[in-house]
Amino acid sequence: MTNPNVVVSDTQSAIAMVAVNGYSPPVSNSPAITPRGYPYNLTLFSKSKFPKSLETKNIAWVDAMRASSPTRNSSSEDTEHKKAWIMKHPSALGVFEEIMSAAKMKQVVIFLDYDGTLSPIVENPDQAYMAPEMREAVKNVAKYFPTAIVSGRCRAKVYNFVRLSELYYAGSHGMDIKGPSARKHQKGNQNVLCQPAKDFLPTMAEVYGILLEKTKGILGANVENNKFCLSVHFRRVEEQSWNDLADLVKSVLKDYPELRLTQGRKVLEIRPTIKWDKGKALEFLLESLGYANSKDVLPIYIGDDRTDEDAFKVLNKRGQGFGILVSKIPKETEATYSLQEPPEVMQFLQRLVAWKRSVQRNH
Repeated sequence: MTNPNVVVSDTQSAIAMVAVNGYSPPVSNSPAITPRGYPYNLTLFSKSKFPKSLETKNIAWVDAMRASSPTRNSSSEDTEHKKAWIMKHPSALGVFEEIMSAAKMKQVVIFLDYDGTLSPIVENPDQAYMAPEMREAVKNVAKYFPTAIVSGRCRAKVYNFVRLSELYYAGSHGMDIKGPSARKHQKGNQNVLCQPAKDFLPTMAEVYGILLEKTKGILGANVENNKFCLSVHFRRVEEQSWNDLADLVKSVLKDYPELRLTQGRKVLEIRPTIKWDKGKALEFLLESLGYANSKDVLPIYIGDDRTDEDAFKVLNKRGQGFGILVSKIPKETEATYSLQEPPEVMQFLQRLVAWKRSVQRNH
């Protein structure tokens, strides 16, 4: 078991990697401790490998913004395409027994996105509360299985929404991970803290201030500070202004080659260019729990956004566990199964608890 009592900064490897590209991040005075045997060196994308999407024409950016936030089809549109997609990614509720048959004699570990998975997508991201029934379902799941919330939101905001101290929280797309103070599932030490992008905090705060000022002229734009990443929400922005918003964000980032721009559901996201995402967070948590190379674990990751695909890919690469995409419409995905909306996620979690209780009664 590697030591999960860790603060990850890895400043030295970052400096070594980017020296060739002419960028040196600020050096933290805090010690950089890497868990023994942990398989990842935190590195930065070189400037020459900076995401090509930042160099595309404006029309391509707007198309990408539309693609990341597709219009939902009406329930009457049961197309052949949708039927084929469901066949490929069947409902996790419909094949629940099949999923649980793979869980026999294994430790199930649950990973959950927040927005669009535990709570509905809402116009105002500050109002993305989950239902009391959903909170109860998550609380019950955590009684039987190690459970983590993995979100693009900052860890403190996610915790304020969920308010369950027994969970693991991975905020900022996994760049800020904290475990509960006391937990029965942990095999090793009790404290887990991983912040691989710690040295970028001053830069993120600076860019946040600039974007707040510059987006004032775009009606409906909302810049959210998620500590290790920034989210520029355009859900309430008229589509004819999307191009202006994308232009503005790109113009700000020209002065910050150490940051990269990605897209989610009606949101542009700005992150440090370290090779860290929700997939890496999943693997870090599995190692912290003592299941890095174990065959006796079944990770289940449930999420609705493009950023969750990184976690689905990791599960596929491991050949272990299942990804479940939350979506009412067909999407290209690495997930194995699907659920349509948060109420179905709640049903799945409730059935998971009932299954575990049944197993315990029979033993």
